[in-house]
Amino acid sequence: MAATIRRNLMLREYDIKENGLGQQTTFSIKFIKANGEVVFFPKAAACGLSANMSANRIRGVVPVDDKGDKIGHPTPVSIDAIIEWDNKEVIL
Repeated sequence: MAATIRRNLMLREYDIKENGLGQQTTFSIKFIKANGEVVFFPKAAACGLSANMSANRIRGVVPVDDKGDKIGHPTPVSIDAIIEWDNKEVIL
């Protein structure tokens, strides 16, 4: 994988919840869970969590289908565990 993205830029993209037309923004994401399992969502959307996301360095993602409908449950993801964003390797 040759393309990279800095984590701070990835987080800025995460914070963009809608495009100019009011449609939900989607992305692909690969991350490592606390138990070491690598998880890949080919299409996901940002979602809220009941925890303080900034203080705990986590973000919420939910897998979606091609129409943008949720096909799973919200998943908390540590920003330190994100290894790929829209087919780009995440670097510091």
